[in-house]
Amino acid sequence: MDFRPTEEQTLLYDTARAFCEKEMIPHETLLEKTDHLPRELELDIRRKAIAVGLHACNMPESLGGAGLDCVSFTLVEKGLSRASRALAECVHRPSNLLAACQGEQIKHFVEPVIRGEKRECVAMTEPDAGSDLKSMKTRAVRDGSDWVINGTKHFISNAENSDFVVLFAATGEDETPAGRRKRISCFLIDLDAPGLEVAKGYDHMGHRGHPNNILRFDNVRVQDWQMVGGEGEGFKVVNEWLGPGRLTVAAVCQARAERAFEVAVDHAAQRKQFGQPIGRFQGIGFPLADMAIDLRLGDLLLMNTAWRVDQQFPNVAEDCAMAKVWCSEMLGRVADQSIQTCGGMGLMADLPLERIFRDARVERIWEGTSEIQRLIISRQLMRERGA
Repeated sequence: MDFRPTEEQTLLYDTARAFCEKEMIPHETLLEKTDHLPRELELDIRRKAIAVGLHACNMPESLGGAGLDCVSFTLVEKGLSRASRALAECVHRPSNLLAACQGEQIKHFVEPVIRGEKRECVAMTEPDAGSDLKSMKTRAVRDGSDWVINGTKHFISNAENSDFVVLFAATGEDETPAGRRKRISCFLIDLDAPGLEVAKGYDHMGHRGHPNNILRFDNVRVQDWQMVGGEGEGFKVVNEWLGPGRLTVAAVCQARAERAFEVAVDHAAQRKQFGQPIGRFQGIGFPLADMAIDLRLGDLLLMNTAWRVDQQFPNVAEDCAMAKVWCSEMLGRVADQSIQTCGGMGLMADLPLERIFRDARVERIWEGTSEIQRLIISRQLMRERGA
């Protein structure tokens, strides 16, 4: 098998990584000290990203995006994600969910995102409904030709810097052989809609300058054309468009693990004790070897999964789940061992390791916990055997 990227894919990765090194990483210290991303800095990075063709590169060409295939986009994601999340997201890669939009939704929501004039956030999680979407309490009730929405969402990334929300809400219930089941539907709603409050979220571990918010809906009225897909097709929208999006989490984790490893290896080669580089001692060298193996496996799994998505293999949700589990858990191991390799300096803010270590923890939780990913994998294994 030929694992070499094409010339164009190599150029994409090199462009994204160089952009990250020049335009984003120099600002990491500011975010760590202030826990705030200045709006003017965000817009400046966005303008530069648009100029070099990185903005909205994952969106289909039919919508005005670059139309990158999954392998190419994964390479771009790796290049950009070496920086802290708040900075990396200044180069906006819109949610795959927007590719499901049609008609007026494209003109009002998608096209401004592609042009860099708007950005979206996604709201699924609730205080009492995380991984179990069927338990969500946010409701949309039909009122004539409109829908009236009430409920609360939390852990909504970057809502305060967004213009509209991709919202999932219950629109009714159906009788099924397994009992009553909620119909989940998807809506696009401007965040300045009457009755919609974007509230401050929680103080959290890691990801300085990247806010989470609470959204409160109090009789928020939306029109029929703002529903993505038909009523009750929210799960279909999620399964078709959000599943492969979890692969981006794996790409982010792979990129940060590689950066942490590079810092650790450089330190082990330069730091001398007892007359030789500390990397020559087995206590340091063997863990470096284990990290190198972990990284190689992660990269192979990541890129193979992206390739399988492009080739439209069946059951790619299982592949994406495997990639997310491995890469997110591997990042935790590599970040921890990189700090151990660097000793006391690994804990100092002079190196990016302590930040990468803090930021790594959430990757095993959001976009579906490791336990949920393992559930997806194990259920597929049983389906294949008729169990």
